[in-house]
Amino acid sequence: MSDMIIVQIKEGENIERALKKFKRKFEKTGVIRELRSRQAFIKPSVRRRDEIKKAVYVQKIQASED
Repeated sequence: MSDMIIVQIKEGENIERALKKFKRKFEKTGVIRELRSRQAFIKPSVRRRDEIKKAVYVQKIQASED
């Protein structure tokens, strides 16, 4: 279960800055990412295949940098 996000603001701090802090903390919780991933079921075999494709792609990029 997720906890409530609390943003401490200092006296006279800009509301835009406080909103930016809130958005950053909210992004770190990963709620939106999880919601999007749950919209459609992905079979475990397909998920593994995608992870392998991504790993191969990253390795090619790293090899080309060397």
